[in-house]
Amino acid sequence: MDLEYRHTHRTYPRFLAIAHHWHIEPNLDLPDIASMAWILITLALIAVSFFLREWLWRRVIRDCKLPPGPIGWPIFGSLHLLGKLPHQDMHQLAKKYGPIMYMRLGLVPTVVVSSPRAAGLILKTHDLAFANRPPNEAAKYISYEQKSVSFAPYGSYWRNVRKMCTLELLSNHKINYFMSTRKEELDLLIGCIKDASRERAVVDLSARVSSLGADISCRMVFGKKYMEKEFDEKGFQPVIHEAMRLAASFNLGDYIPPIAPLDLQGLRKRMKAVGKVFDDFFEKIIDEHIQFKDETRTRDFVDVMLGFLGSEETEYRIGRDNIKAILLDMLVGSMDTSATAIEWTLSELIKHPRVMKKVQKELEEKIGMDRMVEESDLDGLEYLHMVIKEAFRLHPVAPLLIPHESLEDCTVDGLLIPKKTRLIVNVWAIGRDQSAWTDANKFIPERFAGSNIDVCGRDFQLLPFGSGRRGCPGMHLGLTMVRQTVAQLVHCFDWELPNSMLPEELDMTEAFGLVTPRANHLCAVPTYRLNR
Repeated sequence: MDLEYRHTHRTYPRFLAIAHHWHIEPNLDLPDIASMAWILITLALIAVSFFLREWLWRRVIRDCKLPPGPIGWPIFGSLHLLGKLPHQDMHQLAKKYGPIMYMRLGLVPTVVVSSPRAAGLILKTHDLAFANRPPNEAAKYISYEQKSVSFAPYGSYWRNVRKMCTLELLSNHKINYFMSTRKEELDLLIGCIKDASRERAVVDLSARVSSLGADISCRMVFGKKYMEKEFDEKGFQPVIHEAMRLAASFNLGDYIPPIAPLDLQGLRKRMKAVGKVFDDFFEKIIDEHIQFKDETRTRDFVDVMLGFLGSEETEYRIGRDNIKAILLDMLVGSMDTSATAIEWTLSELIKHPRVMKKVQKELEEKIGMDRMVEESDLDGLEYLHMVIKEAFRLHPVAPLLIPHESLEDCTVDGLLIPKKTRLIVNVWAIGRDQSAWTDANKFIPERFAGSNIDVCGRDFQLLPFGSGRRGCPGMHLGLTMVRQTVAQLVHCFDWELPNSMLPEELDMTEAFGLVTPRANHLCAVPTYRLNR
């Protein structure tokens, strides 16, 4: 057998194993010698640059104290320590290295924060120093060169568009303006489930809640609902979910920028494809709104944003790309995040019948059984609030939030965090911090009885919406949708698992993404409870 063939035959399976770990899809057609030479030269230059950079870096920080953390490999750093659920892997690493942990992810210096005290130092004490967002290929190709509120770098542009969104799109007045829209869509959902209950049919709650979020979001943002295929042949929700997965993926191009053009994982190609789908759809929506202006129609988010088109009231000019980036933010922020929170809350209630009965008892006493819950009832449902806080604690919708980046060298608790360090707040780990929570891994809503802890970002042991300058501006809308939907589904129906499955047997495995839903859909059999 030819020596070269035997060598290739022997080593290629190893390459495939490594490629599988990094989600790299290798080209099975062997490259020509010239191409291979360029790849080897590129990798050699990266290696030399890396070691030179490390040598210079260690000389600069010789007298400075970085946070403790794992020693990484050359070039790849500690990426090999992170698997399919990186928030859980980081949680385990933090148990060894501490609540402020330094690790290199590829060539990117990264600090991971995993305790309430450390989160307070980053998001409150040194909030301004960590207000920036790092460069991100998904945001570049999907979110219009990071022009959205979520991904825009810190500066005057971000401050102005955030203010615009807070005042014009997410104010209490605007949220109340769409109250009837939310009620109509929720009534439709309850009606469909009521029909299923007559047949003792299994209801896919994950799919139903996701569709509810999509319908409400579309009506608020675009003024009407869209059929799945009107958006793209793949469907509306699959493209949204693909965008969320891409935004959260550990993209080698983000962490080892010199190899980004090679697109070894095929992520850049997918990002561009998803970005084009969104762009085509948003262009169509904007053109429709401009062409068919109707003053009698309810003003949706597109109408509001078009009022700023071409505006030069501030130092920047609002163009179509700015509007499309902000619309994408509003769509994804109001759709997938709320649906995921509802899904996890219902999962915990079905898994814990004692808690479910206690919520239902509160609803019976305060609402009765002759009418449905209204948004105006929500403030008085104290135990429901405890349940939702506890669900947010164990299942934060975005377990790692969106990464921050340091604008300057900063000393935190005696530790140096250099300029341009990526900062990850592990909210999932904070919710399981044994020093902050008794029986941290158990679902016990009563822990919030008599407590002033809320989800607004003031209490750093519970940060589902983040905190500080980069906290979620849509928190009030999200909370309203979660509370109202959970209250309705629990008040109107009893729920049992299909196929005689016991509550304690319910699988609670996560599927990681920018938003982290259940790995498997929540399915249950409803029984209608109300007298109406």
